[in-house]
Amino acid sequence: MDSKALHKLSYGIYVVTSGKGDNCNGQIANTVFQVTSEPEQIAVSINKNNFTHEFIKKTGVFAVSVLSKNAPLKLIGSFGFRCGRDANKFEGINFKIGKTGTRIVLDNAVAYLEAEVIGEVDAGTHTIFIGKVINAEVLNDEEPMTYSFYHEIKRGATPKSAPTYSKTEKIEEGKRLIKYKCTICGYVYDPERGDPDSGIKPGTSFEGLPDSWICPICGATKEQFEKTE
Repeated sequence: MDSKALHKLSYGIYVVTSGKGDNCNGQIANTVFQVTSEPEQIAVSINKNNFTHEFIKKTGVFAVSVLSKNAPLKLIGSFGFRCGRDANKFEGINFKIGKTGTRIVLDNAVAYLEAEVIGEVDAGTHTIFIGKVINAEVLNDEEPMTYSFYHEIKRGATPKSAPTYSKTEKIEEGKRLIKYKCTICGYVYDPERGDPDSGIKPGTSFEGLPDSWICPICGATKEQFEKTE
């Protein structure tokens, strides 16, 4: 079987949150989809080991913020590669409390939806939560980020807890300059693309990065990168 066929399925990049008031958590998810239009229902696939999974099970509600193409890797890294058990993911983040009582991330979001869980599907390592949409709002006209754009343009990595994580996924080496991979989160620094979000221009070699530069996703230092094949 050619598992690469799964890579042709379309996904987005979302911040899924759950909880009540100050007791909330959020994470990055790519598997969010509409189930029905009447009534309006959506579903999200969440790893059972994730802290957000606990909140959804406990409160029976969740919110989804649809991220724009302009969302920085730092935002995605904060919600995708840090655990809410150890860090406050909402520190410095613009959010509001929705009708469900959970926090809704507004930074770099084009829209959001709130849902009440009406069903669950056990998918082994993940639970697919089906929710009835009780509130939604379009925030701006920016284009939403797709999973493909995240990988191909942003050069983003995929957490091992994601439904679409693949151990065999490889990123081709650049033709002119050597790429380096973060040993913590898997982010690949491509000299031909640079790191625009951090002010690093395209064409900047890894050796040419300032010593203060850190991984835009997880904050790892240069010493925690290695050449990638």
